[in-house]
Amino acid sequence: MESLAALGAAVGALLKERKQTLAVVESSAGGLINAALVAVPGASAYYLGGALVYTPIGRDKLLGISKAEMAGMRSASEPYAQLIARRMREKLGATWGLAETGAAGPTGNRYGDPAGHACLAVAGPVEAAITLKTWSAEREANMWAFTRRALELLEECLRKAAK
Repeated sequence: MESLAALGAAVGALLKERKQTLAVVESSAGGLINAALVAVPGASAYYLGGALVYTPIGRDKLLGISKAEMAGMRSASEPYAQLIARRMREKLGATWGLAETGAAGPTGNRYGDPAGHACLAVAGPVEAAITLKTWSAEREANMWAFTRRALELLEECLRKAAK
């Protein structure tokens, strides 16, 4: 299995080189995204903080997202991932925000998404939101897949911003 530091290394190097900062919010990845970023030596140069938001009360208390803001939006969606990426970025005053929300498994979520469904978003100078489906019910494998793809998406946005 790939090490956490290896997963976060490319993103960490780009952020340090550019003197940019990052704030992270995740759900189904269970903290692996944050862990991969802080496993990189010198992470304090770019990592401002992160949160594991797993419930509506966490969303309300940690991100300040009200029920009214959630009207017509479900949590395992690209619009929601974009909202929380932007909110975390704003709350910490970061250059970039990174978010993940989904269903790790072994079952799907209450919205009908299967296990292995995750929505990932980046907020910042370049924005993006994607949906990942692994089609697997293996919880831990999905958590690692969500983490890997979230960091890849962030790296893609960092590289686009440099052009």
